[in-house]
Amino acid sequence: MTTLHHEHATHEHSHGPGCGHAPVEHGDHVDYAHDGHLHREHSGHWDECEPAGHVPHTGHDHAHGADCGHESVAHGDHVDYVHDGHRHAEHDGHYDDH
Repeated sequence: MTTLHHEHATHEHSHGPGCGHAPVEHGDHVDYAHDGHLHREHSGHWDECEPAGHVPHTGHDHAHGADCGHESVAHGDHVDYVHDGHRHAEHDGHYDDH
């Protein structure tokens, strides 16, 4: 999955343990949920961590929800669920990788 390189230019603080934002393990890095989107540190600045395009997650054998056991993170107009190092979002009867 390709991630867009979209710098969050108005980010005025650094994320880390105790910053008050939910950390989300995402592949080889950590995202921080902040104001409905996710940030990751990249080359001395913060990027929006968004996939490039629609990335369906195939082979997803259970439904996410309030009692599924996975961390939920607000992301724009929906909720992502953290699962196996990536985030899943329900979309048109399947889950997408975010």
